[in-house]
Amino acid sequence: MPDLGKYADTVILAYVVSFVLLIGLSAITWAQSRRAKRLLDAEEARRGK
Repeated sequence: MPDLGKYADTVILAYVVSFVLLIGLSAITWAQSRRAKRLLDAEEARRGK
């Protein structure tokens, strides 16, 4: 690991925040995808397809 000197805390914090945001966005996208599929399946069942 490179020596970051006095900026090590800032760089590590930036990586952690970025990772948390990516995980959060992935979770939101996954939840929206499941909801959309559930609604589409319900609508298809209602229409008899």
